[in-house]
Amino acid sequence: MATQSDESEASAGLSGRELWDEVRISPVEIAMPGGVGLTLRAYRKASELTPTEIDTEADEDPFDARERRAAAAREDEEEIIVDEEYRALLAEGDAAPADRKDGDVEEPDPADFEDEPAAEADDEEVPVFLSHKGRLLTFKSPESLVSFIRSGAPHDMTQLDSWATVAERVQSSDVDPLPEDRYELDLVVENLRGGHDTWDLPLLIAAGEVARDLGHALRLKPVILALAPGSPLDDLDESLRKAETGGMSGYLGRRRLKKIGAQQASLGWRSIIGKISAAVDWRD
Repeated sequence: MATQSDESEASAGLSGRELWDEVRISPVEIAMPGGVGLTLRAYRKASELTPTEIDTEADEDPFDARERRAAAAREDEEEIIVDEEYRALLAEGDAAPADRKDGDVEEPDPADFEDEPAAEADDEEVPVFLSHKGRLLTFKSPESLVSFIRSGAPHDMTQLDSWATVAERVQSSDVDPLPEDRYELDLVVENLRGGHDTWDLPLLIAAGEVARDLGHALRLKPVILALAPGSPLDDLDESLRKAETGGMSGYLGRRRLKKIGAQQASLGWRSIIGKISAAVDWRD
């Protein structure tokens, strides 16, 4: 028979899930070599977010590079539009009406020079974490996380339109990450070292997902590059996903996994986890 305490805990859990669904933010648990920590994550359109501040480094910042590429694409499209308009005007001049006399000047149609809409950069959803100046704010208990949320201290999630609701309503009992929001980065390297037959596919796939999110949200260039499309670790991730699907696709995925060196994979992941761990700010 369920006790009153059990019913209260179940009610609190349901209330917490309703809150997170409403504000579109999720509590996340990440196990790292330095311990198990709680933080928050959300996804929003890139145009709605200001990336976390980081110290200026000699290496090119991936977010600055993305903005420059988008600007260059807009300039190229504007040049093409202007060039096409110019050729169209020349063609009209060559085909002048028969009743037009020499010396007549044809007034251009203002519509010919209206600005064309610039090409918009891809406005995809990107991750944002409870972070500040490129550091992931991580807590060892729900109580300490909630205390920080209510403190009014600066962090990157204050820009979210739903943050005020979180700060007003969140309770420590709400901080209970769903199974899909729990990650075990501390087990990845050891699992990879065990060899292909012992690889835990869900563990490794989930690690790739959260590492990509953290790399982009914290602007960790080495992590972004290590997991970029076409990289060895991205090939590993793709093979893991195929192997997990089962059937013929799963068979082909397992064959591809056999060709991936366990030592190379474990060394690559050790570097990624080291970069992420170095960007963690443990608050208790």
